[in-house]
Formats: sequence, C-alpha cells, structure tokens
Amino acid sequence: MAAHPIRLAVADDDLRRSRLTVFFRVLLFLPHLVWALLWLVAVYVVAIINWFVTLFSGTPADWAHRFLSRYLRYWVHILAFLLVAANPFPGFTGRPGSYPVDIEIDPRARQYRWATGFRWILWYPALALYTPLGVLGSSNSYSSSPGTAVIAGILGWWSALIRGRMPQGLRNLIVYGLGYGAQTFGYGVFLLTDRFPNSDPYAVPAVAEEHDHPVQTVVTDDTRRWQVHVAFRYFTALPHFFWLGIWAWYVVPLLVVINWFVMLFRGRTVPFFQDFFAFFLRYTTHLAAYLTILADPFPGFMGRPGSYPIDLVVPPLVRQSRWRIGFRIVLAIPALLLASALSGVLSAVATLGWFAAVFTARMPVGLRNLGVFVLRYVQQTLAYSFYLVTEVYPYSGPAAGPPPPPPAPPRDWPRGEPVPGWPPAPAASDAAAATPSEPRAPGGPPPPPEPPPAPPA
Repeated sequence: MAAHPIRLAVADDDLRRSRLTVFFRVLLFLPHLVWALLWLVAVYVVAIINWFVTLFSGTPADWAHRFLSRYLRYWVHILAFLLVAANPFPGFTGRPGSYPVDIEIDPRARQYRWATGFRWILWYPALALYTPLGVLGSSNSYSSSPGTAVIAGILGWWSALIRGRMPQGLRNLIVYGLGYGAQTFGYGVFLLTDRFPNSDPYAVPAVAEEHDHPVQTVVTDDTRRWQVHVAFRYFTALPHFFWLGIWAWYVVPLLVVINWFVMLFRGRTVPFFQDFFAFFLRYTTHLAAYLTILADPFPGFMGRPGSYPIDLVVPPLVRQSRWRIGFRIVLAIPALLLASALSGVLSAVATLGWFAAVFTARMPVGLRNLGVFVLRYVQQTLAYSFYLVTEVYPYSGPAAGPPPPPPAPPRDWPRGEPVPGWPPAPAASDAAAATPSEPRAPGGPPPPPEPPPAPPA
C-alpha cells in the first residue's frame, strides 16, 4: 500500500529531557497557545474557502494547501513539546523539518468532489476514534476524561522530571496519537488529502519498534467476518458472561491474594498459580477479541494456547524480586491509568469495527491492529499488576506488528465450503513464517533463517 499523504517523521531522539524545561513546560507553552489561537482566525476563513474551491474545481487551492499544511504541522510541533514527546522549544512558523517530531505532507492532488461535499459525514468515524486516542478526550454533563495522549504526556512529564528521561513507549504512543490526529484533521477539516486516516499503529515505522516483552499477542486473523455472527455478537456471548462472572467474582480475587503472599515469601509462585493465571489471561484475551470484533470464531472456555486467531503468549514461571512484589500495586498505578485510558480506544474500535463488519463483512486492518495493540497492553498490565506473571513493566508503545493477513478467497463462494486451490501455497521464502506451529508475535523475534544449501560436489 502506498504511503499516506500525511506521514509522521521522527528524528533520532536519545529521550533525555531537561528537568528545568520539563517543570515549566506548561508556562513555556502559553506563548504558542496564544499564537495558535490568533492564527486560527485566519485558518477558519482559509479552510472554508478551500472547501468551496475543492468542491467546484476538484483540487485544493495551492496557496491554501501550503498555508493549512503549515498550521497543521505547527500544531504537531507544539503538542509534541507540551506532552514531552520532544525536548527543543519549537518555532512559530511550522516550517518543515524544523522539529524532531514532524509530519510530511504531500503536495496537493485532485480529490473526488462527491467525497469533498460529504467530507464532514465521512470524517465522523475518524473523529470518533481520535477523541479517546488523541488530546481531545470525551466529556458530558457529569464527567470528562482526557485523551490517551494527554494521560501518556502527564505520566511522561513525571518520569522526565524525576529521571531526566522520557520512556520510549510513552513517547511513541504520544507521537502515534499526534500522527493520527494530523491525518484526521488534514482529511476532515483542512482537505489536504482525500485519503482516510490510517489507524494501524504497526504501519508507522517511526513508532513501531521491536520490543521483546514476555507477554505478547499472536495474530493469525484474516479480517473476514460473518455478518450475521457480528450483528448478534453480544447475544452469542451470553454463556461466556456467566462463565467469566463465576471466575472473576469468586475464584480469581481469592487466588490473586493467596498468590501475592506466596510470592512475597518465596520469591516465586507455584506451578498451579502460574498455569491458572496463564489460562485466565488467554481466556480473557480470546473473549475480549471476540467481543470487540478483533476476531470472528466463537472462543472456547478453557483458554487453550493456539486455539484462537488472537492469542496470548505467557512466559513460564520465573523468580521475581520480593521488594517489587511487595510494592507491585503502587508501581503499577501509571500502567493502570494508561490502560484505563486505552480501554476507551478499544470501545471505539469495537463500535466502528461492528458497523464496518456488518456492512462489508470485513474488519478494517487498521482498526484490528489498533485493537490488538490496546488488548496487548491491557493484558501486560494485568499480568504485571495483579497476576504477578511477570515483573517486566508493560510496554506502552506500538511494537513491530503482525504479518499481513492472507488474501481473501472469492467473496461469492459459500461460507464454510472448501475453495479449490485455496488457500494459496506460501512462497518458498515465506514457508517458515507461514508455519502454523510457529506464529510470530508482534514485537517478537523473527524465526531463524533457513540454513544455506550445501555446495555442489
């Protein structure tokens, strides 16, 4: 797939931060806020003119495209500075390449006029996803909650103030949210492109980095969905609700407390507890993937490894530091706050994915991968904080993603019946990666290369 016309560009960053500028970050941001609001008056006028020009001519005005690109880039610069995703004080002009967290915007191109006329309607799904993911957040008459990028920025502010360093995972999560926001507003408000925003966190090379956390997801889903099954998803899941309630209300809390005391005095758990929590983590992963349309098959009740298209790899029993076990809940508070914010993103993914699957029999790959990323982080947080399966802190950034799904069979073939010659045989170079017994987890190491053939005699 061709690169998106609005792309993230992140310069090499050693993640070190000046504690002095971090402490006064909000005060340093105020001049930029005043300038951005003054600039916004002209942006409103230019955006309206550009909409009419694009609607009647099919191409945005060149001067408007350049002006709006500068403003969008400027907002990315100052938000990256405010949320501690970058360290230097940004300029006031939004000049390309002038800041460590930047966006590249392609020159203007012809756009479909029908899509331009209904852009605000077409824009709504992207805005609904950006609301919990970016800096907007959600609010009503009773409460309000900031977006995930804001929560990550607050946590990063504390970390940079105490340690003088921004955690890589938080930086990458903030940058990913800013990049998706730039695509969202560049598409829906400024008409810089008619390409819909791409929510796939694994498609952003600037933030999708290898990370070897012991708790990882394994994806073998092909994004096809049975529309009737999706439409009645929550009704079909009723048996799982009863089954989960029995475990979650009566069994799991008791075992969590017992396991905490056992590990506090022994430094490691017993195999029974490790196996039980591994089962429960896998089972809740399967059920959550099913409920949020990240996978299609009806999940089993026993959380068997390798039994579901969205699976979880749980590490074996290892010894842990008893000091960290004793203060585990306190140490896990930042991860729990971020997981709570990301749960709103997962709800938006489930809602948008439900509509997409009902009408198209497909789960969009970007939504699926974003949901898998959120689910992976939530399960890493639970494995670390309550179940004590690992003492490795949850990694909040997008990791290197799953392999692309196989191509779909002909759509007119009856569901459930074998298609002659389907699925296509993998190429020789992909045979090892396509072996079902060795799926690759996002962020996990690639399979070992095949040994070279012996030289001819």
